[in-house]
This record gives sequence, structure tokens and C-alpha cells, in this order.
Amino acid sequence: MRGLIIAGAIGLMTAFPATAQMFEAENGVNVVGNSAGFTVQGGGGFGARGMWCAAGDYALRVSGAATAQRLFVANGSSGRNTAMFTLNAAELTPMSAALLGTSVSRPGSNLTVGHAISFCADHKLTRSNR
Repeated sequence: MRGLIIAGAIGLMTAFPATAQMFEAENGVNVVGNSAGFTVQGGGGFGARGMWCAAGDYALRVSGAATAQRLFVANGSSGRNTAMFTLNAAELTPMSAALLGTSVSRPGSNLTVGHAISFCADHKLTRSNR
């Protein structure tokens, strides 16, 4: 009987997809992983720099990406409130993130994970001045 209960519990756990887990990036910005990549929700008051920081932090700490790996905007944000990022450039036309403010609205914009994480310094400087 005990074996049947354990088998049933395992069956239930695998029958339902895992729910998306919320991750709080170093700068306090929320990131939610999904099957296509991960969504950054706002920039924590730092606009595109805050969004890149959060995406880089998630890519490094949750996805296990290397700092030299490219991070891409998968689905841009028109209002800069949320943007989807990915580590996979499939179906994207990679382009330089030359103008950082507009980069989160253009799918294919990309930076290395390490470059994205460098924007987390904004949050550290602001926090230390309070």
C-alpha cells in the first residue's frame, strides 16, 4: 500500500507542469522563467540598464550561463515595463545593443551576460548613497 501511495504521489508531481518561479535579481527586479526564456518585469528605476542587469543576473545564477555567453532580447517591450530575454538566438536577427535605452524594445539586441551584469553597479552605487 505504501508503495502505491508513493507511486501515485510521483505520478501527480510529474503530471502537472512546474509553475514559473519568481527570481529577484540583485537589483530587486523580478524575473520569471518560462519555456521560451525569461521575462524581466521593469528596470527597478534604472530603465534598460536595470532590465539588462536583472536578465544577466538570472542568466548567470539561475540558467548557469557563462559570462561570455550572449544574452538576447527575445520579445521587446514597447513601454519598457517588461521584456523577454533568451540565451538562444534561434529565430532572431542578432543586432548590437548600441543605444541601450531602446535595446530592450528590439528583438535580437544582445550583450554578453558579463556586460549585462556590469549594469548592476548602478543599483549598488545608489544603495550605498542612502
